[in-house]
Amino acid sequence: MKRKVIMGSFVLTGVVAAGLLIYALGIYPASAADNQAAQCSDTHADAGENASSDTHGHAAESGADEHGHEIIIKLKESAIREFGIEIAQAQGGKIGMHTTLPAEISLNSDAVAHIVPRLGGVVHSVSKNLGDKVQAGEVLAVINSRELADYKASYLGAKEKLTLAQTMFDREKSLWEKKITAEQEYLNSKRDLADARIEMRSAQQKLHALGFVEDYLINLPNQPDESFIIYEIKSPISGTIIEKHVTLGEMLKDDSEPFVVADMDNVWVKVNVHQKDLPKVKCGQKAIVKTDHSQAEGVVSYISSVLDENTRTALARIVVPNTDGAWRPGTFATASINVDQIDCEIVAPKDAIITMEGKSFIFVPEDDGFTPKEIQLGHINGEYVQIVSGLEPGQKYVAKGAFTLKSELTKSNEDPCGGH
Repeated sequence: MKRKVIMGSFVLTGVVAAGLLIYALGIYPASAADNQAAQCSDTHADAGENASSDTHGHAAESGADEHGHEIIIKLKESAIREFGIEIAQAQGGKIGMHTTLPAEISLNSDAVAHIVPRLGGVVHSVSKNLGDKVQAGEVLAVINSRELADYKASYLGAKEKLTLAQTMFDREKSLWEKKITAEQEYLNSKRDLADARIEMRSAQQKLHALGFVEDYLINLPNQPDESFIIYEIKSPISGTIIEKHVTLGEMLKDDSEPFVVADMDNVWVKVNVHQKDLPKVKCGQKAIVKTDHSQAEGVVSYISSVLDENTRTALARIVVPNTDGAWRPGTFATASINVDQIDCEIVAPKDAIITMEGKSFIFVPEDDGFTPKEIQLGHINGEYVQIVSGLEPGQKYVAKGAFTLKSELTKSNEDPCGGH
């Protein structure tokens, strides 16, 4: 076998690096290589001597036999460490088959609060701005509401009325039991007590609906009169204010929406699944979501049952963690969904494969060096490839640093005579 040995930065003796690479790919006949070697023979008469002065101890030697041509790249241990070359053993594994689809980052609709004041009033103060982070129960703004004052006054009136009705009932009951008053007086007081209880409960429920708890209502009689008109707009959830539609002195209606707060600790990725891909995409499948600047893993949590009339796609949803705030709703993305797992006899990292002249190669250790070996690829995903032929189970190969070796071959190929 004709064998060209390249060391260090790959100074060549005799047959040039370009010729070697071409022969390794089986493109030119032997006569072409001989002619080229003859043209360069004088140029490289002292190449071995020149090579000895290279930083990696560069040298070259060659040998040949009747079996063809191959390149062997020899490196010192220091150069191997410097280039970050790592050796692995060929073994089997699973390759996840992915379907890549267009997607868009969106808010988690289950974690968005559209805040309404529940009653009208004039904005007295605004304590939060757009983009502020808030906690559940934190005050966002305060309004002055005459309607609220009426509710509170009605509650206090109902409370007093109930107290009086209870007193009258207790008195009439006692007199009736002693046969002092007529039964009708007792029954009237009993009816008045029931009416007072209903009125009290109605006034109480109105304030509960506005967010006032029982402890507040118990202490309401002790509150100053000026506080009766004050209504605090609070956030029901922790999150970030993403919309703000309120200004100081504005008259708010009870159906207005002064704030929108969203918890963006996780976001939804809305994926448009084409009709042909629907049989493969299922809930529970893992997915990798990518934008220009971010990447994250998630799980398909929902697939719509109805296709969009215009796009003829189904909406799928992936939940992605967003505690660092890197995922901004509205950003376009791609979702690579793992739709299947395939058992392979040999699996190698995608970065271990190089391409030369349209063919796939992998570097294997040989004679204290490395030689590119042609292989046939099968299934390919984002990180790994299936090797169908050219590499045997248990055989060693360059798992990391293949592109460094290829770049040095390319450098040698640029100078037909291998000169420096």
